[in-house]
Amino acid sequence: MSCGEPHETDCAEVLDHLYEFLDHEMPDSDCTKFEVHFEECSPCLEKYGLEQAVKKLVKRCCGHDDVPTDLRAKVMGRIDLIRSGEATPEDGLGKPLA
Repeated sequence: MSCGEPHETDCAEVLDHLYEFLDHEMPDSDCTKFEVHFEECSPCLEKYGLEQAVKKLVKRCCGHDDVPTDLRAKVMGRIDLIRSGEATPEDGLGKPLA
């Protein structure tokens, strides 16, 4: 997706990291770049708004379920392994978490 106009931050980069932006999981400097991009690029702003609305809907509809402690621990452990480089997201695809 692109509006066809040149931007300091490419549309593909914005869309590739949209959930990091939505989840406040990126540095402030990157957030600022994305905010500037959204001011300039209506297709990306529209995509952002749509994804934000979906997140809110999912949270409203599904946000009340408690996650089993052991499942949460397994998922967080897997994330830590991926971040440390000891595993890749594709490792064990389709297999139970550790």
